[in-house]
Amino acid sequence: MTDWLTVPCRIPDRAAIAAATARQGTLTKPPGSLGALEALAVRLAGLQRSERPRADRVWIAVFAGDHGVAAEGVSAFPQAVTGEMLRNFAGGGAAIAVLARELGATLEVVNLGTVNDPGEIDGVTRQVIAPSTANLSIEPAMTDAQLDAALDAGLASVRHAVAAGAEIYIGGDMGIGNTTVASALACALLDERPERLAGAGTGLDADGIARKAAVIAQALQVHALATSPRERLRRLGGFEIAALSGAYVAAAQHGLPVLVDGFISSVAALAATALHPGVRPWLIFAHRSHEQGHARVLAALDAEPLLDLGLRLGEASGAALAVPLLRLACALHGSMATFAEAGVSEG
Repeated sequence: MTDWLTVPCRIPDRAAIAAATARQGTLTKPPGSLGALEALAVRLAGLQRSERPRADRVWIAVFAGDHGVAAEGVSAFPQAVTGEMLRNFAGGGAAIAVLARELGATLEVVNLGTVNDPGEIDGVTRQVIAPSTANLSIEPAMTDAQLDAALDAGLASVRHAVAAGAEIYIGGDMGIGNTTVASALACALLDERPERLAGAGTGLDADGIARKAAVIAQALQVHALATSPRERLRRLGGFEIAALSGAYVAAAQHGLPVLVDGFISSVAALAATALHPGVRPWLIFAHRSHEQGHARVLAALDAEPLLDLGLRLGEASGAALAVPLLRLACALHGSMATFAEAGVSEG
């Protein structure tokens, strides 16, 4: 078992929260008039241990991995797309590549194993665990060693981000079939029915969604004896989902705030909080996706996302879109004049 998972997570700094709250009360605006932006700035202050937090240096890591369950016909796209998208990420043509470039963020792309292996690619970190996970509808998705390798990939990414001085960490996913995997894992963690969580993914019709739900139901029956969070993640997860879970735990241990993306990333966050309850304070949820099960997962995490744009792309794209909101919240908090500085009378 990966020993580092038991390391305590850091605790938000109460003194920084108090100082940021006090500063909000002195700015030239009615108290509370900036709504959620005020709370966001104060929360970031506690996480970054600074009265005036920042969101300038952003690290985006996209983990890619294929899934054996794709053999069950649960995706509208062929499995070869996962490997092909690695080239697109590295070449700057994917949505997240465009967004990272516009934000001035660092984009890290990690290949954890694809059936259509593209080989060495400049700009892609190769940490191949296997060509894909096993088919979770008939056997465990990962061995213990494979799960550890995926979790460790998340830890390594966070260490890179911390070494680079990142102020915000974002994790993204790429893997054909991974909404099926995420739905199955969420069903197990939340004791939910597949029909409630299985959605269209990349574009399934009603028959396709029904087929996906049936595959998930079969997987839940096969793995019904798995009760621990780790064992559920091993049996029902994927390389990229496990890597995201590991990254979220590691970020909380290192004191690095996380901006969580959509459905896949939120299920990884759910698994991370089950593995280590100290993770939750470090997670800021970027958006509510169009995927059916996302609202249920967000509710389980007591999360109120910043945006609701009907997105269902993944890749960390929704989280990247929320970065300007974080930056503006920090700018307003840090740069607005106080009543004393502006010579404005207080109410």
